[in-house]
Amino acid sequence: MTVLRDYATALAQPALAGDGPRGERYDEVVAPDGSLRTPWKGLAELAVGLTGADLDRVDGDISRFLDDDGVTYARPGTGGSGSEAWHLDAVPLIVDAATWAPLEVGLAQRTELLNAVLVDLYGEQKLLAEGIVPAAAVLGHPGFVRIMARASAGDPRPLVFAAADLGRDAAGEWRVLGDRAQAPSGIGYAMENRRVISRVLPELYREAGLHRMEPYFWAMRSALLQSANGDLADPRVVVLSPGTHSETAYDQAFVASTLGFPLVQGSDLVVRDGWVYMRVPGRLERVDVILRRVDAAWSDPLELRGESQLGVPGLAEAVRRGRVRVVNGLGAGVLENPALLPYLPAACERLLGEPLRLESAPTWWCGDRGGLETVLDRVGEVTIRPIDGPADALAELTREQVIERVLAAPHRYVGQERLPLSQVPTWQRRGRRGGEMRPRPITLRTFTLRYGSSYRPLVGGLAAVHEETGVGRSIASKDVWVLKSGPGDADQGLAEVMSLTSVRSVAVTVPRILEDMYWSGRYAERAEDLLRLIIATHTVAEDYKTRPGTTGAVSLGVLMAAIGRLAGHRFDDVDEEFRSLLLDAERSGSVAHALTGLWDALAGVRDQLSSDIWRVFGATDRAAEALRTNPHSHQIAESAGRALTGILSLQGVTASMMRDPGWQMIGAGRSLERALQLCHLLRATITERRGLDVDRTVLTCVLQSSESAVTHRRRYRGYVRPASVFELLILDIDNPRSLAFSLQEVRDRLAAMPSSTGSSRPERLVADLIEEVAAQDIAALVAIGGVGRPNLEAFLDRFVVQLGRLSDAIAEVHFASGPPPRLLGQLVGQLAAQVPLVQEGP
Repeated sequence: MTVLRDYATALAQPALAGDGPRGERYDEVVAPDGSLRTPWKGLAELAVGLTGADLDRVDGDISRFLDDDGVTYARPGTGGSGSEAWHLDAVPLIVDAATWAPLEVGLAQRTELLNAVLVDLYGEQKLLAEGIVPAAAVLGHPGFVRIMARASAGDPRPLVFAAADLGRDAAGEWRVLGDRAQAPSGIGYAMENRRVISRVLPELYREAGLHRMEPYFWAMRSALLQSANGDLADPRVVVLSPGTHSETAYDQAFVASTLGFPLVQGSDLVVRDGWVYMRVPGRLERVDVILRRVDAAWSDPLELRGESQLGVPGLAEAVRRGRVRVVNGLGAGVLENPALLPYLPAACERLLGEPLRLESAPTWWCGDRGGLETVLDRVGEVTIRPIDGPADALAELTREQVIERVLAAPHRYVGQERLPLSQVPTWQRRGRRGGEMRPRPITLRTFTLRYGSSYRPLVGGLAAVHEETGVGRSIASKDVWVLKSGPGDADQGLAEVMSLTSVRSVAVTVPRILEDMYWSGRYAERAEDLLRLIIATHTVAEDYKTRPGTTGAVSLGVLMAAIGRLAGHRFDDVDEEFRSLLLDAERSGSVAHALTGLWDALAGVRDQLSSDIWRVFGATDRAAEALRTNPHSHQIAESAGRALTGILSLQGVTASMMRDPGWQMIGAGRSLERALQLCHLLRATITERRGLDVDRTVLTCVLQSSESAVTHRRRYRGYVRPASVFELLILDIDNPRSLAFSLQEVRDRLAAMPSSTGSSRPERLVADLIEEVAAQDIAALVAIGGVGRPNLEAFLDRFVVQLGRLSDAIAEVHFASGPPPRLLGQLVGQLAAQVPLVQEGP
């Protein structure tokens, strides 16, 4: 039996006690008579033939592809600190054209209605004046931004992009569970799901005849460009993000990268004379459209939440003047208020003059006496939630506590019917025993875009799989396949996309991006150099760690001390120390710590990078996991080698980047870090004479960890001496690993930066360092004074300090974009302390 046949057979069996409400649910794959539903019949030959082994393989491939693409998600309320891997189930949700057609009409009408409601609430407020929508339901919701409400509000299309969460009732009818208009997320995850499923199930994907998603993103780009106020030949559009710690940071970066718009944070923008500008090195560039992924309350610390460091001071005034277009408009979050759901049918009749086609799940607002009575009578049967909080906010309270909360402020709560939700087959792995197909409830997030003069839903969406108890914490996502009615149908119903622009847009890079690029270069080099040193040292350890007192053991002690200079010391046991260096991300200076820093830096510029770059972390994560599960010593070198291979692939990806300021900063950071790591390595290993055999072993490891052993062997015929090592690693301008070469690279990269003038402080400092290296005399550096080399020691110590100064100067000239943001409350407090609020008389 194959998994789908097993699944259908299981559904035909009588439900046992404790099996949940399986019989009440609409199954998306199997009809009540046990046959496949219409969307699956055309795929029966391929789909029904899938075995458990096939799905186990597919499930593993999905996890690997998502890891390689760096797809993460953080649960709401974690502030982005709880990022976890994105989960995608192998079996898609398939909808045929006949089922989708009425849903598409309903979604378009609903979004048009929401736009009309938004226009009215911030304009004439007919719905409130006529009592169609209770004023308390609107004015009591934090999503209603009062500073944007005025009778003269003239934007007829404040809602450009919206989403809706849907679920089926027992009869299979779609119902809206909630609307998303504040900053709708998920379309990037939907596209990633499609990319992955098309790779792991290529035969099924090709045969399905489904709508591709790419044209919708073209339409989305066009719609955002068309949203600019006025007739601009090349409007500047940016995506405003809360930053890398946002729950949906991946989604934001994916959308920005796919659309080709800069991903910016509040600190990258500034308001001058009512216009919004983007900070770029040496100038300000005007912004015309902002795709907002920051909640409205945090978007302007000047007029909204003064403690916000995510927004742009003065943004609300720029919007009111019509000098920038924010998508969606500030205040669109009021549409997410579930208290509006009971009143949308009447609002649709009033504003559109037609009945509401796509109904909501039955909802009652407790601010209405009848609604309150209904909800209190059904405590435990309906989902009771605050109008401005998550659906499970009261889940941990007792019945009496829920009633007490509701009665204390009825207008702040709603009750919503719990739909049984439709169910889908979901693959559940069971370790080595294989897996099984289980029915799980599902919800569907749909997306709708204002394109041209009408609203167009995405033909597809993002499905969320939930626990058997129903809506709550999702456990996986699914790709959504909407089948075409005929092979000649245009994807997304878009035969062609409106003209975008024929003007070539000038790419710009904000200082924050330059800083992240710079540190990505430094962290990558830091991880690479330490991995090379660990591999070389581990080889010595395997030979000598069990023979204390030998010259090899002394050499091992020197090399471990060099590692300790870079990452401190934790364990006396050599293998435990190596494992800590490779796995402990909390240990400053470790490989894991450097990789975490590299991830954070690259996550801040994800929209600027090829998706191939995240394969680096897939390789390093798998290397780390192999080390955690294998206790043998040889696995240390094996995992370090695999991680090194992954890091080296990063250079191949960056080599294909445009030679823009970001690329220059990656190179500058990498070369400066290489110079710094080399100075530390030489300072810890060869500034002291320890005997011929020890010095030879240490020098050989230094050459190996500096990737210069082969060059030295060919040039000096294998005879390792301090003088030849110093010449190769310090003075040789042709050796990419030398101090001289690294400084030349830093100089060249800085010279290509827009803010460089030829006489800036970083350029002066690096020129001085190059001259100092060129002036060094090998004989003087090698000279022995007692047991050490005082000239070399002084040179290296001085150089480490000067490289730190150079890094600080680079940050000051190329990354600084004005003073850091400060909370308005802090400024008021400081002023109050300096200036008396009441002037005392004479």
